[in-house]
Amino acid sequence: MSANILDGKALAATVTDEVRAAVAARVARGRPAPGLAVVLVGENAASQVYVRNKRKTTEGVGMRSFAHDFPADVPEAELLALIDRLNADPTVSGILVQLPLPAHIDPERVTERIDPRKDVDGFHPYNVGRLVLKRPTLRPCTPYGCMKLLEATGEPLAGKHAVVIGQSNIVGRPMALELLMARCTVTVCHSATRDLPGIVRQGDVVVAGVGKAKFVPGDWVKQGAIVIDVGINRMPDGKLCGDVDFDGAKERASWITPVPGGVGPMTIAMLLSNTLRAAELQDAGGSPGPLP
Repeated sequence: MSANILDGKALAATVTDEVRAAVAARVARGRPAPGLAVVLVGENAASQVYVRNKRKTTEGVGMRSFAHDFPADVPEAELLALIDRLNADPTVSGILVQLPLPAHIDPERVTERIDPRKDVDGFHPYNVGRLVLKRPTLRPCTPYGCMKLLEATGEPLAGKHAVVIGQSNIVGRPMALELLMARCTVTVCHSATRDLPGIVRQGDVVVAGVGKAKFVPGDWVKQGAIVIDVGINRMPDGKLCGDVDFDGAKERASWITPVPGGVGPMTIAMLLSNTLRAAELQDAGGSPGPLP
């Protein structure tokens, strides 16, 4: 048995086309094009690549892209002041502050300063809280993209045992909430989990997001499982790989995402979807403004 490949690039292109059409229809109705402000602090090479791709894709769907780049030593107060201005700017539908931030800046304070209606990363406690309550508004982009990939398999998720490896606020925790909302039975594994291989082998769905190259060997994967590999790691030879040993896992899984070309493109596609959704929320009054 060799797994079907979940082509994230192809699915992301479909989502992006849908967003482009919706933006064009919005403009045709006389509404302004959504605007996405992407804030970059410092010169982290990976972050620069991500931000460049986000800005290019934003413009490609007919949205306005606002670039705000700061040196690594920017005072936190200056960054927060920018967010306040962006919150008040009606041309800005969504605000994204690229992580990681320098050590002197508190990422939680930055995240909570963003108006929840403009939180297109989906990390504000208001938006995470709505996901907890099964009433999502703006959903964290990577888990949202993973759910779109799972939907693309055509397999019903209700009743499946989903195992999430990693409990980060960016991937693991919101991923578990998304899977619960899909009526999976969910186990979240982390560094203190006992018998990790045994638990992973129970998973009908396995989502790996630990940031360690080939951390999950193929023989941990249950025959016929769906494997979603969120990790992206650079090997000594310069090649990219995921958190799952792809070659071993694809011989046991029914579906698997490649790295690259799996989850990554979906994250950017769902960011665009969230930005469009944010513009619609603001048109309608949407959620409350930033908390004090």
